[in-house]
Amino acid sequence: MALPKALSITDAAAERVRALMAKAPGEMIGLRIGVKARGCSGLSYDIQYAKEKMKFDEVVEDKGVTVLIDPAAVMFLIGSEMDYVDDKFETGFKFSNPNEKGRCGCGESFHV
Repeated sequence: MALPKALSITDAAAERVRALMAKAPGEMIGLRIGVKARGCSGLSYDIQYAKEKMKFDEVVEDKGVTVLIDPAAVMFLIGSEMDYVDDKFETGFKFSNPNEKGRCGCGESFHV
């Protein structure tokens, strides 16, 4: 049985990653996604520029962009979809994560 993809990237998210990379400070190879202990539900997504691939990073290359996943975050993200939303109420990356068991009321943090 094939393992699920660590992360899929929507067209909107790929377009936003390309825009961010065009404005990146210095030579960056992509974005790195991690999770941090934060918020009322326990975890939140953390997105940073990545200068280099770290030893155990999971590399996702999709739609012409590179996203690295911190090894400590892989188990929380497997099977997730990364999207980008820009509307009247919300602007930013949004994750549809099948591993989430719940979110806080404001949507900033989650738990698995």
